[in-house]
Amino acid sequence: MASLQSYGLFGPILALIAWTFVMWVWLYATRIPAMRKAKVDVKEMARTGQKLSLPPEVSRVADNYNHLHEQPTIFYALALTAELSGTADNMSVLIAWAYVALRIVHSLIQATENIIMLRFSVFAVASATLFALLVRTVWLLSQQG
Repeated sequence: MASLQSYGLFGPILALIAWTFVMWVWLYATRIPAMRKAKVDVKEMARTGQKLSLPPEVSRVADNYNHLHEQPTIFYALALTAELSGTADNMSVLIAWAYVALRIVHSLIQATENIIMLRFSVFAVASATLFALLVRTVWLLSQQG
């Protein structure tokens, strides 16, 4: 069996993409039943522009799915830059895996109890982790030339 570092930064990239699809399944597994229960008329919503109003436990999952298309796009670009430029060393891979783990924890917090200060703290640490990967990648790129 391969180690976490065997695939370089492609491993964490694929893991976060897979997690996004886990949240996508969770989104539809909660949203569709909630819409049916609320007897939402999607044709009427489309015609009037009425906003979808669902219970918080359903909306939080959708919000998190959307969040996984925001800051992680920077992660994907940065991780691909590091991998393709040859600067993805073992430390970079560990930092990337830490970022992915933190985003999963962030998702679980937001989609379940949504404890705001805990979620914010995890987001802040994930952001700092992403910044560390940026600094490391820039530094290693500067050493190449």
